[in-house]
Amino acid sequence: MKFLRRIGLEPFVLMLFGSIFVAWLAPSIGMDREPISLGDIATWGVSLIFLFYGLRLDWSGLKAGLVNTRLHILIHVSTFVLFPLIVLAAMWLFGGFGAEGNRHYLWIGTFFLAALPSTVSSSVVMVSIAGGNMPAAIFNASISSLLGVFLTPLWMGIFINNIDGMHGLGDVILKLVIQVIVPVCAGIALNPKFGAFAQKHKKKLRLFDEAVILMIVYTSFCNSFEKKMFDGFALSELAVLSACMIALFIAVFVIIWKLSHAMGFSREDSITATFCGSKKSLVHGSVMSKVLFDNAAAVGVVLLPTMLYHAFQLIIVSIIAKRMGEKSKNAP
Repeated sequence: MKFLRRIGLEPFVLMLFGSIFVAWLAPSIGMDREPISLGDIATWGVSLIFLFYGLRLDWSGLKAGLVNTRLHILIHVSTFVLFPLIVLAAMWLFGGFGAEGNRHYLWIGTFFLAALPSTVSSSVVMVSIAGGNMPAAIFNASISSLLGVFLTPLWMGIFINNIDGMHGLGDVILKLVIQVIVPVCAGIALNPKFGAFAQKHKKKLRLFDEAVILMIVYTSFCNSFEKKMFDGFALSELAVLSACMIALFIAVFVIIWKLSHAMGFSREDSITATFCGSKKSLVHGSVMSKVLFDNAAAVGVVLLPTMLYHAFQLIIVSIIAKRMGEKSKNAP
């Protein structure tokens, strides 16, 4: 386990892929509604995740990170504009718009990944290890999550009529308000009273978040396996998808790093821009899938690119962060 952590494979990532394997072995369990529906529990869990997110917002860290406007703009333009444009260009070049069957859902899933916000906890942790600008990382990771609540569904509106089981825009907005915005606002309102308690128990709350994500992934893939959504996929295609996720990460990482230097950022700000701007949130990917694709048999296929990207970004960024951290310590 120590070796796996050293290369960026946390136990949660292993459990994530383990849940897919269990879903493949016994998809009917995740589909059953008696004696209890795991899918309904996951739906309620989504709202609790966002409630706890509002409770845990670090306002002092947000205020400290406000000053560097150009850094903030670069990170959020990279997250919500650069990523989607790269994937849209790839879809145009490689026939993604005309793809049929389950491969169409893989392209939709790749675009869904591109429209997601950055991670919060892992971005901050990796910036800390690499010796980046911590207040700016906390600010941008938190703001990215809030922006994603609105921008991810907005981007996905491009394909809203192309996915079986995807809600119409009116239904999406209503679910967004009920399941996401209201809990976040409630958490923010309760933050002055319970924020310190949430910060004190943030590790336990993070375990709850991870448990809900595992349940969402498990029930989503149960649905997909039960409906035979993965039939016809060869291992070679999954290998190509994995290679494409790695290539996407490296491309965005390098572009942001070059732009940071072109804009005259310090080493610390360049690290923060690159790490926060190149990462994508599996938490938001999982919970947003419940809002956007409820009961869609294709949701497991749609989530697959996000899960692969999440695993590879952790591994690659862990290696890069440790090397950058060593350079920062040895710098005069």
